[in-house]
Amino acid sequence: MYAIIEQGSKQYKVSEGDRIEIELTDLAPEATTIELDKVLFIGGDGNNRIGKPYLEGAKVIGSFPSAEKAVVKGQKLYVTSFRRRKNSQRRIGHRQKHLQITIDKIEG
Repeated sequence: MYAIIEQGSKQYKVSEGDRIEIELTDLAPEATTIELDKVLFIGGDGNNRIGKPYLEGAKVIGSFPSAEKAVVKGQKLYVTSFRRRKNSQRRIGHRQKHLQITIDKIEG
């Protein structure tokens, strides 16, 4: 069984036991689980369900060890500004933070 969920501005195809990195959200310091309720599709077991746009009553439950340990940094991106004929160059870097979760259960 798998599900397609929406979190932030991205969509993810997940099944139980998968480890994914989602956009960082505000969490309580003592939180160890997260419920993702924007489920677009559930399928894989013979009866597929499609939401319009979301499935009512469906949710995906994920867990992580603690709010501090679950935050990981993404790949370093370099942004370069360049103006021709003016001897002006600028290079800055950015690393986006993500929340790494393990999918425990798909309900719906």
